[in-house]
Amino acid sequence: MNVRIRKIKDDLNEQLNFINIEQDNIIKRCEEAIEVILKATESIKAQVLKKPFNSQTEEIYFFKETKPKFTSKLIYYNKIYKIETKKPHGGRRAVKNYYKEELQKLKQFFDAELEFYKYYRTGSSYLDHKYFVRGNFDIKLSLDSLYFESNHKFITLHSHKVAKILAHDLLEVYFEDKLNELNHSKNIKSQHKHNIKLNWTASKVALIELMYALHSDGVFNNGSADLKDIAAYFESVFDINLGQYRRAFLEIRVRKSERTKFINSLKESLLKRMDDSDY
Repeated sequence: MNVRIRKIKDDLNEQLNFINIEQDNIIKRCEEAIEVILKATESIKAQVLKKPFNSQTEEIYFFKETKPKFTSKLIYYNKIYKIETKKPHGGRRAVKNYYKEELQKLKQFFDAELEFYKYYRTGSSYLDHKYFVRGNFDIKLSLDSLYFESNHKFITLHSHKVAKILAHDLLEVYFEDKLNELNHSKNIKSQHKHNIKLNWTASKVALIELMYALHSDGVFNNGSADLKDIAAYFESVFDINLGQYRRAFLEIRVRKSERTKFINSLKESLLKRMDDSDY
């Protein structure tokens, strides 16, 4: 990947991580995210139009692997923005049905694009020269109408479909989390309360990282505790809203530096305390 494009991608991920952690209002979060994604996309577009690819292999990689990662983020946040601004204000049942309908729409997309979905998910490459090289127009290849409306110097036949697949993976997690929140919202307040109140003063993402580490090590109920139950317990004990913690975990996974930043910090602090206690 071009060094400048990689820098744009890393900077974008850092900005989105910051927005997701700091902005609790989902609609404002989407607005801020869309703004920075559009700027990043314009930057990589300028790079691509300014400097030609060195080979067809490089071009295929860009339109199959690199560009969809930018476009998928735009699709994801734009979809969430539309969904949350149109969400019904009725009871829990109406909202649950609303999210279930959106999940069903994702399934319909995968069903409609099953052939290409299988091609992409299995890591196939025998049609890459048709799918991910600019100018290879073939009406028989199930074109997206977006292809006809876009700058053909910055789009290929199926790069947008890859972006949709990546975005829909994230959307599926989002809707499932929302449904889990609705299913367990009545039970959160019923958790046992202690007389001593402790406030979590580190970041939410740090608590999510710790939560996933504890769940992975099976420390609750001999490893049988569900992640959603652990999240609900943490929310109750610390009186904190972890929000879309599954989405946050996806972001933790793609950190460019330390993926276990908080866990590493805990280890260093404990070792320092042990060392200091020796004197």
